[in-house]
Amino acid sequence: MTQYAFYFDSTRCTGCRTCEMACKDYKDSSEGIHFRKVYDYEGGTCEIDANGICTSSAFVYHLSLGCQHCDDPACVQVCPTGAMHKDADTGLVSVDASKCIGCGYCHMACPYNVPTIDRTLGHSVKCDGCAERLAEGKNPMCVDACPLRALEFGPVEEISGMGDVADIAPLPPANYTNPNLYIKPTPDAQPASEATGIVANPVEVM
Repeated sequence: MTQYAFYFDSTRCTGCRTCEMACKDYKDSSEGIHFRKVYDYEGGTCEIDANGICTSSAFVYHLSLGCQHCDDPACVQVCPTGAMHKDADTGLVSVDASKCIGCGYCHMACPYNVPTIDRTLGHSVKCDGCAERLAEGKNPMCVDACPLRALEFGPVEEISGMGDVADIAPLPPANYTNPNLYIKPTPDAQPASEATGIVANPVEVM
C-alpha cells in the first residue's frame, strides 16, 4: 500500500478560504457541508506598563484541514456497518454510501471533526483526498487551488520530509489517531497539548 498524506505550510496560509471554496464547488456539497475547513486560531494578550509601553504576546494563525487519512482512524473503528473504510491501495479514508446508515458515530469519534452526516443525502460525507483525481494522476482540488501553494499531497514517504507531524493547536495530540498530515508550523504555533488560544471562527468550522 502507498499511504498518501497532506502537507500544510502554515507560514504561507493567509486564511483566504480558496481551498475550502474550491473543494465545495468541485464536490458540489450540500449547504452547510464543507469537506475542508480553515480554522483561525488566536490568543495572547496586550499589556501596558507604568510607563505606557505596550507589550504584546498576541498571535494568530490559520489551519486548512480536510481529512487526515489517519493510520488509526477513529471513524473506521466505530463504524458499525463498515461503510467508513481505509482504502487498501492509497490509505485514503472514505465512505461507502451504500452501507452507511447515517448513525453519526464517525462524526462523534473523529477528533478532527471531519465526517459529517448530510441529512439531505442520508449518509456520512467527508474528504476522500479526491480519490478520483488521484487515479488520474492529479492532486486533490484544494491543493491545486491554493494561491500561495500552502498545500501539498503525495506518498507519505515524500510528504513526511517536508514538515512536522501534525501536533499543533487546536489539533488533538497526534498520537490519538496517527494522522497523515505534516505541517510546517508558523513561529506562533502553539503545542496541541496547550490551550493557550481559541478557535476564533467556531460557527464556521464546528
